[in-house]
Amino acid sequence: MFKKIPGRMSSRSPRVAGNRGSKAPRARPGISIGLAAVLAIVLSTTPARADVVLDWNVTMLATLAGQNPFASARFAAITELAVFEAVNAITGEYRPYLGTISAPADASPEAAAAAAAHAVLRAYFPGKAAALDAALAASLAPIPDGPAKTDGVATGQAAAAAMIALRADDGSAPASFYLPASSEPGQWQLTPSCPPLGGTSFQWSNVTPFGIPDVRQFRPGAPPPLTSEVYREAYDELKAVGGVNSALRPGDRADVARFYAAFSPVAWANSALQQVAGPAGQSLTANARAAALVNMAVSDASFASFAAKYHYTFWRPETAIRSGESDGNKKTTADPLFVPYIVAPCFPGYPSNHASLSNAAREVLERLYGADNHDITFSSAATPGVTPHYSTFEAITHDIDDARIYGGIHFRFDQEAGGLLGRRVGAYIYTHNLREIHP
Repeated sequence: MFKKIPGRMSSRSPRVAGNRGSKAPRARPGISIGLAAVLAIVLSTTPARADVVLDWNVTMLATLAGQNPFASARFAAITELAVFEAVNAITGEYRPYLGTISAPADASPEAAAAAAAHAVLRAYFPGKAAALDAALAASLAPIPDGPAKTDGVATGQAAAAAMIALRADDGSAPASFYLPASSEPGQWQLTPSCPPLGGTSFQWSNVTPFGIPDVRQFRPGAPPPLTSEVYREAYDELKAVGGVNSALRPGDRADVARFYAAFSPVAWANSALQQVAGPAGQSLTANARAAALVNMAVSDASFASFAAKYHYTFWRPETAIRSGESDGNKKTTADPLFVPYIVAPCFPGYPSNHASLSNAAREVLERLYGADNHDITFSSAATPGVTPHYSTFEAITHDIDDARIYGGIHFRFDQEAGGLLGRRVGAYIYTHNLREIHP
């Protein structure tokens, strides 16, 4: 008997508006864990123009809309590191990332932050130049003309150029693919979302990290043996609640599955950052550092997670459940017609990317702002009427775990391994990067 996981409607869990308690819809939602829905994010608790760093964090999310979540994580890290480096070159509150940017002491850090973010995003997304130019003009308008403004802009542009140059040959391109070498039980096979070339983002395993020394040191242990009781329990749980027509999936868990199929780690982490950093009232440099650390952690977790995925090449639940009679476990029963509630991404299952990236963000956010007593609300145009509300970062990652299991694309142990990987990456990023000069 599988262990039923109820919807978490406790004090630490979200209030999910929409179809709570209703029968799970039978229409199979398509999956896009990129940022296509971010253009319509409603962040009702985000203060208007909290500071220029947080303003440009919002602009960054809108600019990244439509990118895949892993490219978005890399672009976000480059952008926010350029902003931090520019501002910190003027204020000198923290140890630099590059250490090559200098600025006059009276340069405007606000102008530097805006110019850095603008230059990075305009370089990578020239098609959005008009909107970015307008955002820059709005940011610079309140700053009096003069040497401080001019020097600030020059500092931001220098930081952006340096970060772009640093990442020019980091291994993120060209794209490469993976074709399964074996059809043995437990080995990943192409799923319906796959192109003929094979598993996507294969090159992501070898991208140069931003703040960790080697992705291999964060690799989790192997997935459980197919003949183990741990595997059988996870198999039965997902088979019961993760199918497209499952009658055991509560309405609120269907909402969560659909919501986080469209709301990526980059989207939620930066949206949460905007909502907690504004009320915290910290300095411009502190906010720049926070955004840089969060996005470094998310991006480095993506590299480490893909390295583990393509090391173990473990199968997705839909392949496993359709092949349950041949996995060597006498307690698993196959369902050759099993279809997951959401569409699985085209790469191996173990560990979960969403868990890895999200827990990296959670670790950094908790260290920066504390674990609880927050007021965070998300929304996405992809899931109208579903507006999760949270008071803890842990509740967000719990919902993300449920989203992947009730969505039918990850076993429980995929989530647990990804969570551990992400927390370790986040802890390393926070401990070893952008430290205070005088703690």
